[in-house]
Amino acid sequence: MTDTIRAFIAIELPPDVKQELGRIGQSLALQMPPRLVRWVQPGNMHLTLRFLGDAARSGFGLAVAQLPSLGQQLDELAAHHAPFSLQLGRLGCFPNAKRPRVIWVGIAGAEALLRTLKQDLDERLTPLGWAAEDKPFSAHLTIGRVNDGRLPATLNWDIPVNPLPFTVNAIHLIESRLTPKGPLYTVRHTAVLRRS
Repeated sequence: MTDTIRAFIAIELPPDVKQELGRIGQSLALQMPPRLVRWVQPGNMHLTLRFLGDAARSGFGLAVAQLPSLGQQLDELAAHHAPFSLQLGRLGCFPNAKRPRVIWVGIAGAEALLRTLKQDLDERLTPLGWAAEDKPFSAHLTIGRVNDGRLPATLNWDIPVNPLPFTVNAIHLIESRLTPKGPLYTVRHTAVLRRS
């Protein structure tokens, strides 16, 4: 067991939402050459709230010794938030459609509650060594990452997204191990939202 792990805090998605995201990715993939985009497997999709680092790449990850204190902070955070509903939004990309690097589906619904949860999370992480992020939170579900090269100019971005609803009733601390076949995720802690 290593002293640090690659980890993130996220909201899990129900199977029907993952299936819809996979359908959208497949609709886009059929319009372009293979291997131009690294598509996220639907089973690996989630709504990331905070990436906690990758020691192998950045020299800073989540120390295994911090797991108990981080789990406690997540439990205390969850006790102050009631479950809420979100839904799938529109298709988009970062930084722009002319030279996209990340293809995503946005989030709609109780976005204000999501932003409040994220803000509270960041405040609880600061004393544990994670400074506030330097860019504003933009809730999205990544479906693909563009490799070097331009996407076809004829690409149809006008793919309808079924605005499937889902309930946020927990947040998860997830360990991510990178393998040649893709990331392997292990839930290390679950904090259930329970404010009445």
